[in-house]
Amino acid sequence: MKKYIGSKDFYKKMLLVMIPILVQNLITSFVNLLDNIMVGQIGTEPMSGVAIVNQLLFVFNLCIFGGLAGAGIFSAQFYGNKDEEGVQYTFRIKNYIALIFVVVSGAALMLFSDMLISLFLHEGDGSLNLASTMGYAKEYLSVMYFGLLPFAAVQSYASTLRETGETMLPMKAGLTAVFLNMVLNYILIFGKLGIPALGVRGAAIATVISRWVEFLIVVVWTHRHTEKNRFIVGAYRSLYVPAGLLRQVCISGAPLLLNEFLFSMGLTVMNQCYSTKGLEVVSAVNISSTVWNLFMCVFFAMGSAVSIMVGQQLGSGDLEGAVDTDRKLIAFSVALGVVIGAVMFLLAPLIPAIYNTTDTVKHLAAIFLEICAVLVPVHAFNNCAYFTLRSGGKTIVTFIFDSCYLWVVSIPAVYLLARLTDLPIIPIYFVGQITDLLKIFTGVYLLRKRTWVNNLSSANAK
Repeated sequence: MKKYIGSKDFYKKMLLVMIPILVQNLITSFVNLLDNIMVGQIGTEPMSGVAIVNQLLFVFNLCIFGGLAGAGIFSAQFYGNKDEEGVQYTFRIKNYIALIFVVVSGAALMLFSDMLISLFLHEGDGSLNLASTMGYAKEYLSVMYFGLLPFAAVQSYASTLRETGETMLPMKAGLTAVFLNMVLNYILIFGKLGIPALGVRGAAIATVISRWVEFLIVVVWTHRHTEKNRFIVGAYRSLYVPAGLLRQVCISGAPLLLNEFLFSMGLTVMNQCYSTKGLEVVSAVNISSTVWNLFMCVFFAMGSAVSIMVGQQLGSGDLEGAVDTDRKLIAFSVALGVVIGAVMFLLAPLIPAIYNTTDTVKHLAAIFLEICAVLVPVHAFNNCAYFTLRSGGKTIVTFIFDSCYLWVVSIPAVYLLARLTDLPIIPIYFVGQITDLLKIFTGVYLLRKRTWVNNLSSANAK
């Protein structure tokens, strides 16, 4: 058991990395839950319209994460190797990637918004209005365009700060932003303090304002604390990036970018398949996924801890130490998954009752949450396995492990059941979730092969 349980100092170090990221993700997800409830008070159609747009923006968000992740692998290892110049180069690469995605994604959403939204609009057993839902979705999206740039820029700065040991500032900026978002949501959605009720448009305005505030906090702090953030000194004096490093980042990052794009698109396709069973399903999936994200925050933070702690040890040349650290982090994550899954299962029937929606939607959402709760330990392991493989630069393997599995196994199963059978949504949703159980065997095999145990910072990257 000593192989799987760390010392007090080990868990202290883990918590120092994990807690700030966890708090930021937890507060963000909790505020998203409150946003969801607030919009839901207007009606099921507004909630469904916002949910559809957020599903589309989810693709953009994950593409940003995936696009920056390739450079982030090198940032963590350069920092572990005390190579400040290398960190600065990777920061520039991140900025280029973020800007490209903002332009491309913004243009795509503007040109094809009607077609993309309509993919999720299907008649169900209830009396929900599809045209009204489309109107709410377009109204919400018309404002959310203005939040793409600050979101992308914050990820570029915040990820580099975390990879160089500064986890508190991104957390503080995120907390400020989500608190502001929550207050503005209440004021703008329902029309308080003399401001007219703006409904879904108010929710979008609140989100965009909070993103710009977070952007200003992170950027100003980074540039004012150059003694801590050496990478920012002279970062904009030149656009230069060594061709060798750019090539390596592209080689390592392309599979990650493609993975995040295909993974987010895959989840969107699965949700679109679920939506063929009616607009009520869109609302129920929206509720369950929002609550699911709240419970999964701890595992997203664990993934970041794996990426940072293991990546820094690999970069410093402590390869066996990295293997030991990774094994203990995975064991802790799975054990925590059992506890969190049990809590989530107990709360699943109670949470949907908070929403002002139909009994059908509440019933479906509760069952979806119970299915997800049983599989929390599975997701805990798969998440850590993914970040372990990524920390060692095995990005093609992570691509196969993550998005290829989704498209080859999960999506065909859901698509065939939704399109070619008369099965109700519950068994279809169950099949869509239970397929992740098979990934465990692949993950164990890939971790034991140890091909991910690599020191990238010593390989003449520049």
